[in-house]
Amino acid sequence: MDSPLSFDGRVVVVTGAGGGLGRAYSLAFAERGASVVVNDLGGDYRGVGKCSLAADKVVEEITNKGGKAVANYDSVEEGEKIVKTALDAFGRIDVVVNNAGILRDRSFGRISDEDWDIVHRIHLRGSFQVTRAAWDHMKKQNFGRIIMTSSASGLYGNFGQANYSAAKLGLLGLANSLAIEGAKNNIHCNTIAPTAGSRLTQSLFPEVRWERTLGAIVRQRNQPVSPEVVKDNWKKICDFENASKPQRIQDSLGFIIETLSKMDSDGGVSTNHTSHAASSTTTSKFGGAIGHKLPPFFSAYTEVDTILYALGVGASIKEPKDFKFIYEGSSDFSCLPTFGVIIAQKYLFSGELAEIPGLSINMAKILHGEQYLELYKPFPRTGKLKSEAVIVDILDKGSGLLLLVDVYSYSGNELMCYNQFSVFIVGSGGFGGNQTSDKVKETVAIPSRPPDVVHTDTTSLNQAALYRLSGDWNPLHIDPNFAGAVGFDKPILHGLCTFGFCARHVLQQFADNDVSRFKAIKVRFTKPVYPGQTLQTEMWKEGNRIHFQTKVQETGNLAISNAYVDLVPASDILAKIPSEGGELQSTLIFKEIGHHLKDVGHKVVKKINAVFEWHITKGGNTAVKWTIDLKNGTGTVYQGPAKGSADVTIILSDEDFMDVVFGKLDPQKAFLSGRLKAHGNIMLSLKLQSIFKDYAKL
Repeated sequence: MDSPLSFDGRVVVVTGAGGGLGRAYSLAFAERGASVVVNDLGGDYRGVGKCSLAADKVVEEITNKGGKAVANYDSVEEGEKIVKTALDAFGRIDVVVNNAGILRDRSFGRISDEDWDIVHRIHLRGSFQVTRAAWDHMKKQNFGRIIMTSSASGLYGNFGQANYSAAKLGLLGLANSLAIEGAKNNIHCNTIAPTAGSRLTQSLFPEVRWERTLGAIVRQRNQPVSPEVVKDNWKKICDFENASKPQRIQDSLGFIIETLSKMDSDGGVSTNHTSHAASSTTTSKFGGAIGHKLPPFFSAYTEVDTILYALGVGASIKEPKDFKFIYEGSSDFSCLPTFGVIIAQKYLFSGELAEIPGLSINMAKILHGEQYLELYKPFPRTGKLKSEAVIVDILDKGSGLLLLVDVYSYSGNELMCYNQFSVFIVGSGGFGGNQTSDKVKETVAIPSRPPDVVHTDTTSLNQAALYRLSGDWNPLHIDPNFAGAVGFDKPILHGLCTFGFCARHVLQQFADNDVSRFKAIKVRFTKPVYPGQTLQTEMWKEGNRIHFQTKVQETGNLAISNAYVDLVPASDILAKIPSEGGELQSTLIFKEIGHHLKDVGHKVVKKINAVFEWHITKGGNTAVKWTIDLKNGTGTVYQGPAKGSADVTIILSDEDFMDVVFGKLDPQKAFLSGRLKAHGNIMLSLKLQSIFKDYAKL
């Protein structure tokens, strides 16, 4: 073999390089000495949004290995800016890899002008703009290499991709013309038509090269593919003597499927490195991924967020017992326990999974398989939590890869909840790994008897639109065109939304909506639910474990199976409640007011004529209730809720109550800032200030 291919002193621009093939190209060029401009707008596969994170991370990967790279965040429609970045940073430009692209898949009759135009602007015009900006510089230095990225869809057509196919075949024509014009100036232009797992594909294939000739398999089990291997096989790759003649995209992919099946039967292949020095055994690569800690992240929330979540999982004013979850002024306002998944889910949408060392993940192929959540104490009504996530295991499920991600969420140094996400990556299995793990929080089969309780709940047509406001912005749940492109008749409900519905059913039926009794939940997601369908949750009680499964009533399909909720025994909760409020400072004040009323109660009742119910909180939860009855008889003070109806209910913490009493905290300011909650005839509460002034002196 000749010496390894080197790009020392060359400057390479790769567009769409924040992930997938573009990232692989950038890393490969950098490993071989090139200075690389990593261009990525940072939007999603439809061209929506903008973020610098994707490009920055690839640059960081390159520089951490001693390579040279800079990021560029411009659209390919602004090709001159991208090329200027190369010139400003490295003084020249030698290679352009036009890789950036988007999808707007729709059947021909449904393609809008916008869908047609934007695909052509990014693929065809974008490649033209970047290449034109580099062309004169390449001519002056008498050297240039240009790669256009076409597609099997462009060569053969594909249903739902008329816009994409036309643009991709247009790139082939452009490249052919440039190859002719550039030859005299040593500018070569070629077109590739890769079939790969990336943001733009829905296929299930690992990254392999596609050619119309019979080609050559340049990748063997546990061996890296490199440009040198391709070079050594180039004669065979370009041998058209026995070339196949596919007529459709299905024909072109058939050979790939056949080849992959053969490779799988021989034991499969691992994810590839392009470096000539790389080692790519399955064990070593996953060894780097297992135990990998994702960057910690913070989640701050208020009552608005917890109420929005409760509404998103079906809490309603039609059910009086739900009032505590949807009204911040409720005397026992609480956060639903399953809000814990919202706290922990951010890593799913941050792109961090795509950056796990030794693991190549196509985010478009992720499915949520199972979910476990355990609470160590109820969530306060507001808070800020720090979450830490770690990859605890990777399992081979044949048709896909199962990633186990543990997420621990803390308030300060106190552990509040623990989540385990079981993330299934379609088409990445068959690598010969373990199929089971002792780290999995296992599901449990339901009892073989009729359910003890069956609860039905109809979801709203707007359920997914509402739930997504809690942070899961996947267009699968809102965009009919996106849902259709991935095989659904219409947008589906979030699995974790159904999860929240089920947990709410169990909490209502077996714990009287007492969130302090919720300990843990485990579910397996089986089939999708469409907004507007009715959920039928079947429940079995066995001790403090409630087994359940949830069906779609209209179809009989299981949406959640082999699930359970673990409850804390009611006796354990009672043991934790402070006796008679004795641990609270406010207790003394209420008792002293009671003593004082024995002397002046008749005068105070005549003056105030109202019943006040107090909810004193500790750590965000109601610790004790007191009633000051200044309406009946000579007035009384007693612990507990009002025996009749209260005119005013006031909620505030033990500490703030003391500050109000001693004049350190103005009640009106406390009310406006949300530290003091009140409902009923709140103007009556102004009459209490005279009483508090008396006891501040005590």
